[in-house]
Amino acid sequence: MWVLIISELLVFGAGLLAFMGVRLTDPSGFAEAQSHLHRTGAALNTGVLVTSGYLAARALIWRKTLARTKARLALIAAAVLGVVFLIIKGAEYADKAAQGIAWDTHPFYTFYYLLTGFHAAHVVAGIALLLLVAWRDDPNNIEASAQFWHMVDLVWVLLFPVIYLLG
Repeated sequence: MWVLIISELLVFGAGLLAFMGVRLTDPSGFAEAQSHLHRTGAALNTGVLVTSGYLAARALIWRKTLARTKARLALIAAAVLGVVFLIIKGAEYADKAAQGIAWDTHPFYTFYYLLTGFHAAHVVAGIALLLLVAWRDDPNNIEASAQFWHMVDLVWVLLFPVIYLLG
């Protein structure tokens, strides 16, 4: 799991570095494009994922103390919050589409869709893992899935300020 996590962090890190490098070539264009993003929704999504990560961590603790039902419910709740994240992100994508904003509208949006879309794919994978280990709730399985989920959280905590807040 750690090899996967480190490799994924390197991929996202490279994407963020490329984003910031290209941003230097057109700071006003990037600022204008960024103004069309939903900062409130993204901030809400940050809270959703951090809460979900907390529940995944608690699930491991509860499972180790033989509170299996609590652990399973926490994993399911963490997965549900992952779905909430995707709904909020989907609403933002739908709004961009309604405004005629696509991946090729501006280089900012190329990176925006690439990075947030790749992250959303990881959220989907994480949801599947959380639900799988809620069913097969061995502590080692929970620990591995929680590690992956925390990587998903960490990536969002990095994407949020870089894409939504830095001006």
